[in-house]
Amino acid sequence: MRRVCALLVGTLLGAGCSSAASPPPSSVPSDASGTSAPETTQIQPLSTTTTGPTTTSTTGPAAGVAGVAALVGNLIETDQFSGVVLIADGDRVVWEAAGGLADRDAGVANSMDTRFNLGSLNKMFTAVAVLQLMEEDLLTLEGTVVEYLPDYPNREVAEQVTVEQLLTHTSGLGDVFTEEFNADPHTYRATEDYLPLFADEPLQFTPGERFAYSNAGYVVLGLIIERLSGLSYADYVATEIFEPAGMLSAGMFDVEEEAADMAVGYTTQDIRGYETGVLQANTSMMPGRGFAAGGGYATAGDLLRFRNALVAHRLLSSASVDLLLTGRVEVREHVRYAFGFLDRIQAGQRVVGHTGGAPGIRAFFNVYLESGYTVVVLSNSDNDCAVVMEYLADHPLL
Repeated sequence: MRRVCALLVGTLLGAGCSSAASPPPSSVPSDASGTSAPETTQIQPLSTTTTGPTTTSTTGPAAGVAGVAALVGNLIETDQFSGVVLIADGDRVVWEAAGGLADRDAGVANSMDTRFNLGSLNKMFTAVAVLQLMEEDLLTLEGTVVEYLPDYPNREVAEQVTVEQLLTHTSGLGDVFTEEFNADPHTYRATEDYLPLFADEPLQFTPGERFAYSNAGYVVLGLIIERLSGLSYADYVATEIFEPAGMLSAGMFDVEEEAADMAVGYTTQDIRGYETGVLQANTSMMPGRGFAAGGGYATAGDLLRFRNALVAHRLLSSASVDLLLTGRVEVREHVRYAFGFLDRIQAGQRVVGHTGGAPGIRAFFNVYLESGYTVVVLSNSDNDCAVVMEYLADHPLL
């Protein structure tokens, strides 16, 4: 039975901007590749309209930034991109742009204040929360699930799987986006709501044996966070990550909630990721609320503030940030999975971050540790950021 590609899929590593329906979570697609957009070093000014592109250049960007800016500007002007792009050098935004519509029915344009569904980018927040609890001596990476969730419904699994294996997708747990989920996605709101989707299933392999992307594993991490902190996952992330980082627009929202500046996702896919040829809002395919595997909302600026808080050690100590970002499990050549982050070599540079993807959702977050650059791309469509990811895969951002 085909697993769904629904929200937060994370079907991973470049699949955040895949141009095709995502493969089952047990597979690992390659990074976006193919013919790169032509390199250019000029930024052409773009006109501002109520529904058209808006761009800002706050400094004279380097050649690599100018190439991205020219590419994105062209995509926006030719109506091939709906979303936002932000590039920063350290904590300074050097270029940003918004294009397309956040709400097609209301005619509301995307802007840099628009909140987008992040898909699996949420996993970064979950990993930070786990390491915060580790710093408080409330858990260890070697600790098993049964130590923190003694009432976990599958004791055989709970006695084998460790926190580190959950973080690195080596637990043997599977997915939550099953046919049962598809039947009524809006019923899934609390972390424990997802347990019946996978808790009774046997492990897919011996824990630690190999890498296999697992949304279920991050649900279990969410349960551990809630048990040890005494807070819901949403409340913990809000108070311990979003607020200290200054991510004022970020949050977990009920699917019915009409929060300000929130982009509606638009897709030509069904809930399983198959093409239908009919453009529709993705609202009916979404879980009832964002959770530990994904589905929170934030602006591009929020994600830059998250990066700044990490590198300034406002969320974790220096040692814990190194632990968080250092790849531990090989996914393929030049790509390793750390704790909720990918650690990879891209165009000759070390990049950490994550991707997110589902019908009507595409996102990626790249932090260039050596140069200090950050790139955030958030889109409320199926495929629009693919070209940007392909360009960055081949062109150093210097």
